[in-house]
Amino acid sequence: MEKDEIIRLLSDEAGEKELFDRADAVRKKYVDDEIHLRGLIEFSNICRNNCLYCGIRRGNDKAARYHMPEEEIIETARRAADMGFKTIVLQSGEDMFYTRERMSRIIAAIKKFDVAVTLSIGEREFDDYKAFREAGADRYLMRIETTDKELYHRLDPGMSWQYRYECLLMLKELGYELGSGIMVGLPGQSIESIAEDLIFLRNLPVDMAGIGPFIPHPDTPLARTSGGNLHLALRTMAVMRLLLPDINIPATTAMESLHPQGRIMALQCGANVVMPNVTDSEYKKLYQLYPGKTDVDKAPMHGFGKIGKLITDIGRTIGTGYGSHKSNLSV
Repeated sequence: MEKDEIIRLLSDEAGEKELFDRADAVRKKYVDDEIHLRGLIEFSNICRNNCLYCGIRRGNDKAARYHMPEEEIIETARRAADMGFKTIVLQSGEDMFYTRERMSRIIAAIKKFDVAVTLSIGEREFDDYKAFREAGADRYLMRIETTDKELYHRLDPGMSWQYRYECLLMLKELGYELGSGIMVGLPGQSIESIAEDLIFLRNLPVDMAGIGPFIPHPDTPLARTSGGNLHLALRTMAVMRLLLPDINIPATTAMESLHPQGRIMALQCGANVVMPNVTDSEYKKLYQLYPGKTDVDKAPMHGFGKIGKLITDIGRTIGTGYGSHKSNLSV
């Protein structure tokens, strides 16, 4: 599929049902009807970066900051493993309190629960990534956000698109199962740019692609801008499924923030992964990348039961394995 065809599919609102049906058929053919659940632990909302769209940006002085103690992170992961999760996702802002040694201890302890460990903690040095891999980390998620370098540097002041790209290459070199992705609907973003983003992810290539709509946060410089379009985000996700038919694609919580059935809609047009939040409510309420996050005051088991019912209601099954990309079935 060339760029012109991708642009046509992304722009075709009238034909999106046909696109969604096609993506769902490709999903069924290549990754079957299993939906893989990942237990998400948001262990710190402290971040050294100042991205204009993010609610936990360094410059947001209204955010109540926290970082979870090591023992609490490990205990939360243990409870998630006891619930049946076979993957634990450790996500945070770029909080350098969690040093190479501290993160390595946490990863090694969680691996004892017979789970895959995914990290989503941003840009680090090669030796950090290497140490985390040696401690047992299996996967790494780091969205490129946009391949429009001018837009990236405008929205992510002080950061380097080139270094972020180099981090993705480091992770591939070290043998991580690699996840990346983009935000759809950023101010100044074009359909042509989104098409280029998808081609970038295909060419990398990624093992997992997260496609999320931009949702303005009231305590950021982009508070008054227009938010992303759910249907454009869904079309983008569906095209991603056509470009890389056997990868893992999550139905993101941001989609559910825009529409009560957002995650179900995503699961019916190409997605095959859901990440229920298993973080305790006292922290979950404070990890606000965007507004409208669902179930922040509910216990982790509530989220597990809720998504389980949604999955069975649409005729799909909950995966019982680690849910790796087909080319990385060892973890």
